[in-house]
Amino acid sequence: MPAAPDTLTLDEHRDRRTASRVRLRWIGVAILVAIPVLALFDVFGQRPETSTASAPAARLRLYAPSTARGGLLYTARFRIDAHRELKDATLVLAPGWADQYTFNGIAPQPTEETSQNGRLRLSLGDVSAGQHYTAYLSLQVNPTNIGHHAQTVWLYDGTRLLTTIHHTITIWP
Repeated sequence: MPAAPDTLTLDEHRDRRTASRVRLRWIGVAILVAIPVLALFDVFGQRPETSTASAPAARLRLYAPSTARGGLLYTARFRIDAHRELKDATLVLAPGWADQYTFNGIAPQPTEETSQNGRLRLSLGDVSAGQHYTAYLSLQVNPTNIGHHAQTVWLYDGTRLLTTIHHTITIWP
């Protein structure tokens, strides 16, 4: 049998007795196990919160998560409570609502969907005084969408700004 090359040692190459490599392997395994365990305990979040903004003409409520994980499907709920008649209720959504998201739909369908300086503009029509209008926006977070995103919502009656909700979402990998 030929002799082993001089560069090989039995301890390192056959017996694998290097403690540093074993520690690094266990640390890597621990990190891989810790991520799903933390996700099970909702550390990365996805629980929705309610944000409210009021004006004399109407109150706007947003029910959406402030943290989410890549790939998550969720629905944001916008509720407008009209204190007086809104002739042309319009929701304007910041680009953070569409950028790096899969937009699955909105229900009920707005009367018109347009763009306003890069923002989504959803015309909802007339909302009578004392009535409310609820819109549901179904989204999926793209897996590459990581970080903080501004998801501001403006409520208009025609061209008149009524109220604003400043909402931010943090996307985890």
